[in-house]
Amino acid sequence: MTTVGTIDAMTHLGQLIERVEAGETIVITRDGQPVAQLVPPATTMGKSASPNAAGMIERWVAGREGLTLGGINVRDLINEGRH
Repeated sequence: MTTVGTIDAMTHLGQLIERVEAGETIVITRDGQPVAQLVPPATTMGKSASPNAAGMIERWVAGREGLTLGGINVRDLINEGRH
């Protein structure tokens, strides 16, 4: 991880973006304290996690099917409350 001051970041933004596109993370500091972070977009960072997340959502939705409260279908209770 690279650390760059704010003035250098503004001066060399184009170069920093190229480095981030290549997968590098860059921390921008002001007076030696981190104030911002340039990271590759989540779509390129988390490609392998996306199918896993989609599977988790599908399992959660499937687990809700047929959910009852004392034998009464929860979906029916929700629909009844909308009338």
